[in-house]
Amino acid sequence: MTTDAPRSPVAHALLYVLLASVALTFVMPLVWMIATSVKPESQAASQRITLLPDPASSLPGVAQENYARVWNDRAVEFPLYLRNTLIVAVLSVVGMTFSSAAVAYGLSRVRWRGRGAVMALVLATMMIPFPVIMAPLYVVFRGIDQTMESVGLLPRFESLRMIGSLKPLWVPAWFGGAFNIFLLRQFYMGLPRELDEAARIDGCSHWRIFWTIILPLSRPALAVVALFHFIYVWNDFVGPLIFLTDRDQFTLALGLQLYQGQAGNTPWNLLMAASTLVVAPVLLLFMVTQRTLVGGIASAGLKD
Repeated sequence: MTTDAPRSPVAHALLYVLLASVALTFVMPLVWMIATSVKPESQAASQRITLLPDPASSLPGVAQENYARVWNDRAVEFPLYLRNTLIVAVLSVVGMTFSSAAVAYGLSRVRWRGRGAVMALVLATMMIPFPVIMAPLYVVFRGIDQTMESVGLLPRFESLRMIGSLKPLWVPAWFGGAFNIFLLRQFYMGLPRELDEAARIDGCSHWRIFWTIILPLSRPALAVVALFHFIYVWNDFVGPLIFLTDRDQFTLALGLQLYQGQAGNTPWNLLMAASTLVVAPVLLLFMVTQRTLVGGIASAGLKD
């Protein structure tokens, strides 16, 4: 058994200075973004570097005007992009959480030949970056559209079209994710086997064991999967850039680029105000659920 040696006051002070420096480094871009969002355009575009806005000409009227212009801008329809992002996020999170849980149950609680090899194959897919598969993924969805056109479903039922719609952004989530399957499998392997055996004696099928016993017990791990995937979908830029062709279907991450001027006339105050509105839900969600997030990661066996 080992015990930690007491630290000297100097060591404590150095530790706090180090932690404060790291925290300041990470929080500074966020502070800069919020500060720029409440500045008038002349201050935001000024070559003079100042963190805080001039109180005589900035607050609170300019801040309110910046955020109102972002919300009501006809060229960048923020409320529409917010609705599209929420649709993709909700459908993706529900699909990813349920499908990953079902696959993880089969790989951890059901004994069948070859499940180790299948798990190794699932883990191997984690080494494939998205840029490698984005072109084949586009070809697959394009092939689905061409097949539907050949049998007469398109353009008669235009709502079934894949390319140019939100479907390619959330449909793949219903087939699980390698990291989420691994995380949930680790959690399920820690649950007592006696729960399954008692349920089998009572006549429960695998589906009923999964639905009525395993899923309720795995709420912390499911919350981690849902949070991780929500953050990924909310910030995803490449996926919407590939599959969306109409501005009416843009997501928030894709809509932000519309504030970037092609000739160097970017309205930085509006871009930072829009960025603050995009980041705010993620920060709020993290602050509300951080205890569940940490507890879920610890219970899934990923804690050192």
